[in-house]
Amino acid sequence: MNKKNTIVIYGGSFNPPLNSHFSIAQQVINEYEEVEKIIFVPVNKTYPKEDLEENKYRYDMVKMITDKNKNFEISDIDFKQDYSMNTVDVLDEIQKEYKDKQLCFLTGSDNLKYISKWDGGKELLKKYKILVIERDKDNINEIIDNDEVLQFYKANIMKLKEGIKSNYNSTYVRNQIKNKKNVRYLMPDEIYKYIKNNNLYKE
Repeated sequence: MNKKNTIVIYGGSFNPPLNSHFSIAQQVINEYEEVEKIIFVPVNKTYPKEDLEENKYRYDMVKMITDKNKNFEISDIDFKQDYSMNTVDVLDEIQKEYKDKQLCFLTGSDNLKYISKWDGGKELLKKYKILVIERDKDNINEIIDNDEVLQFYKANIMKLKEGIKSNYNSTYVRNQIKNKKNVRYLMPDEIYKYIKNNNLYKE
């Protein structure tokens, strides 16, 4: 990543967005002085993932937090058509807006295992730096060693600095809500209230 010239693209379902999503993003800002800002990109509801809430709700929840942080932004680029874009196409479109910046894609080690098999995955690995959050018991070097494509583009894959971890699990939180458990301290207060006011994730 180039000094003071990098924008990190943080894609995900954010279903719902949790404290840990924003904590990871802030830690990246704190630890990498070359990172100018982080752009959150929620996936389109058509993305093949179970129980995805409507685009509007997920966008609103993320925006509540990004509006309060000068280093955070949100993009609705994946909502502008009736299908979910390939990740590389999302970055290509954002790159057009930031021609003089280097873009970097932030993802978890759980996704790194499959990224070479995504539509456009090889192109993504070739064109952009991939910043990886090591999750659970994953070992990024082992994941790379077990995938010939990842080995080829190894120079473009970077593990987040030690100490930056993610233990979030939106699936767990959705299940807790369905089971009428208290999830107040797993997400920002604004999002907690928004979920309650809009009766989200109850079915």
